[in-house]
Amino acid sequence: MSSSGMVVNSIPKVFGTELTMIRILRCWTMLSAALTCPLWGQTAAPPPLYAESFRHGATRVTEKTFEAQLSPQKPVYREPIKDVRGNDRYVLSLAPLHVEGDFQIVSWEAKLADLQHRMYANVLMTSQIPSDDPLNNAWWLDPGKFARVPVLTERIIRVDGFYVVLRVMGYHFTPSESPYLDSMTIQVNITNTDPRAAKYSGGSGAGGSIGSRGN
Repeated sequence: MSSSGMVVNSIPKVFGTELTMIRILRCWTMLSAALTCPLWGQTAAPPPLYAESFRHGATRVTEKTFEAQLSPQKPVYREPIKDVRGNDRYVLSLAPLHVEGDFQIVSWEAKLADLQHRMYANVLMTSQIPSDDPLNNAWWLDPGKFARVPVLTERIIRVDGFYVVLRVMGYHFTPSESPYLDSMTIQVNITNTDPRAAKYSGGSGAGGSIGSRGN
């Protein structure tokens, strides 16, 4: 047998096993990375959603920003909105939605009621006729898999001469694999200035928002 053959055969089996394990680990790492990348993409913040109410008046309001921390113990939040003259004009409410026949909370809804026009229960809608259109469901804060608007989407809704910005800052299910919520934190910004003007002032315009409509 040649000397070269003796050198090859003299490689310890333990070393050969280590090489095999290293190759396996490398393959597993590459496979894990390939599987993980799509998941990272899914958790990326979605682009903002811009919608316009069916109300196209000129009313402007007293600007404010507030945060609501909701839970089954405190499921409802209400905030009065004044016009620029200081008069109560709207009421924004956050209320839970339940599965029919159940008391567990599966989502929350935002409503903006016009105190001068009581027939308008929610002027955050683009149409008074319910539909599956994401623009007409910007008020629905639904973390479910089949939500019309992804729950972490920033929603910018123009009502009359002002804007309502809704943003879910966090939420939690109990148990974690169930559809039942035990908390949700919502930030609300009421402003007379189009939030997109500052966000996209670099010249990109509102093209980055999904379902956007011109003013």
